[in-house]
Amino acid sequence: MKLLLHDLPEKEAKKLLPNIPKDTIVYSPKQNIHPCIGCFSCWFVTPGYCIIKDDHCNLSESFSKVQEVVIISKCVYGSYSPYIKNVIDRNLSYVLPFFELREGNTRHTPRYENKINFTVHFYGENLSQEEKSISQDLVEANCKNFNSSGSTIRFYDEKLPPKGITAV
Repeated sequence: MKLLLHDLPEKEAKKLLPNIPKDTIVYSPKQNIHPCIGCFSCWFVTPGYCIIKDDHCNLSESFSKVQEVVIISKCVYGSYSPYIKNVIDRNLSYVLPFFELREGNTRHTPRYENKINFTVHFYGENLSQEEKSISQDLVEANCKNFNSSGSTIRFYDEKLPPKGITAV
């Protein structure tokens, strides 16, 4: 099972991703999302679930069920688009509030046993080598925080990714 997370306008998403398999969980800007408020309730009050009642309150549960997360995001100064960044922030409860030493770094203890593979498609016009390098470092850090099994990163120097993107 896969999770598709994209920031594409609905019209463009339908053109670029016409045949999304039924077992794919999709998060997109057409859904209602509020920013993380940093209350840590997802750790201490409702473990694994965000107390903000919107379409993204069960992100961690969704992530726990998949083997791959596919992200399609505009590259904004070497980072994700605001929508994608918000989703990553709201998924704090995917990990536990405890720490452990992994690969010589202090990391949050995983809440779930699954290891997710990340496939990230960054798009944007005239992406510099520095932006691409920053993006790669960001995805690598996210993969470590999510206890990932690995990642694949692709860049598209276009306003939107080309039709036929192999996202799902």
